[in-house]
Amino acid sequence: MTPKKTLPQKEGRGEYLVVLQFLLMAAFILMPVWPKLHETAYFRDSALLRWPVLFCCWASALALGGLGSHHIREFLTPLPYPVDHNRLVTNGIYGLVRHPLYGSQLFAAFGWAVFALSLSHLLLLCVGFLFFSFKASKEERWLTERHPEYTSYAKKTKKFIPWIY
Repeated sequence: MTPKKTLPQKEGRGEYLVVLQFLLMAAFILMPVWPKLHETAYFRDSALLRWPVLFCCWASALALGGLGSHHIREFLTPLPYPVDHNRLVTNGIYGLVRHPLYGSQLFAAFGWAVFALSLSHLLLLCVGFLFFSFKASKEERWLTERHPEYTSYAKKTKKFIPWIY
């Protein structure tokens, strides 16, 4: 029987990051749209551009989130710390991005910020991007400890957005 790896005393499994993520999501949902442009001619005239952006972003979010969840379904956890029985998944959507579930949320938020023409949501999206970058870096450190080959995988695979970042 192999001994279980002990967790760092200060960090735990990243529970605080999950709480922060849900607070960030709640803030995004409850954030008022600013500036309020919904009654302007510009808002009406830009609808033919805003709807396709929303559709493409939300379709990308569904694809990333759905495929990401499907490929790691037996290892899926809300915590960034990998489950004890995990293995490194590098195929499917994980061959394009290392964190499709985080990318999914960023795509969905970007779609809404553009659709609503909301600077307040765009600002919160920037905060979300920084948050997910921080959370992903902690997760990647833990994955590298468990799977030394993660380093070479990370060098050739984008972080959140396929082919871009």
